[in-house]
Amino acid sequence: MSYALITGAAKGIGKAIAAELAQRNYHLLLIDLDEKTLHDTATQLAAAYHVNVHTLYQDLSHPEALQRVTGWSRPWHQELTVVVNNAGYGLNGAFEELSLEEQFNIIDVNIKAQVGLSYAYIPVLRQFPKAYLLNLASTTAYQTVPYLNIYAATKAFALSFTRGLRHELRHSPVSVSALSPGSTDTDFVNRARMGDSTRKIADRFNMTAESVARIAVDGLFKGKAEIIPGFTNKLNAWLPKFFPKTFVEKIAANIYVPKEKAAVVTLTTG
Repeated sequence: MSYALITGAAKGIGKAIAAELAQRNYHLLLIDLDEKTLHDTATQLAAAYHVNVHTLYQDLSHPEALQRVTGWSRPWHQELTVVVNNAGYGLNGAFEELSLEEQFNIIDVNIKAQVGLSYAYIPVLRQFPKAYLLNLASTTAYQTVPYLNIYAATKAFALSFTRGLRHELRHSPVSVSALSPGSTDTDFVNRARMGDSTRKIADRFNMTAESVARIAVDGLFKGKAEIIPGFTNKLNAWLPKFFPKTFVEKIAANIYVPKEKAAVVTLTTG
């Protein structure tokens, strides 16, 4: 059997993608920052699907993360046919009020790690008759999102980068896809420090991580360029093209503005 490498695999979409691939008889190389949850996930998946599961506890924002990940995975490079760059996160808040260090960290994980791992593993994937690279974008990639600004900007980069890479590799054995999920029932809202009002809006449209993963893996193996799970998410990615950007930005700002700033935003944009 072949191996699949997944970052951000301890929980949420990453864990669900790992489970979906295990169901399809892939052994797993799982990487995450949450060591205990990663260990628990590995134990669950190995028992449920009878596959080999190897784990690496690693913060992908660390300067030496790329070297550590590729060194760790090297024993399985002769069987590694799927790489999933799933790790990523965002923070909800005004740009000038979030620390610069935190925002640089988002860029390190969402952009630098994705680019570095793609660069490192493309030569590995090229050795097979068919191999797959999946990069995580988001429906936020299709518009500007005030108060989730850096996250949305990194996802716009991820989508553009992945499509460009796909074109460059179109005559190679490596199929490159971007996954753009919308609101999903994961821990993202907690790590992003979203307020109750934003959470309630997200809850109305949440997809399960398992349904997102199923659509993602199906789309990956079908060679799709962009995978947007769910009709509502497809609509949200498509509709902003037909409205003035300021209108779209105002709607997004009203969703993501922190509660304490809501009155100010209403006064200045209403």
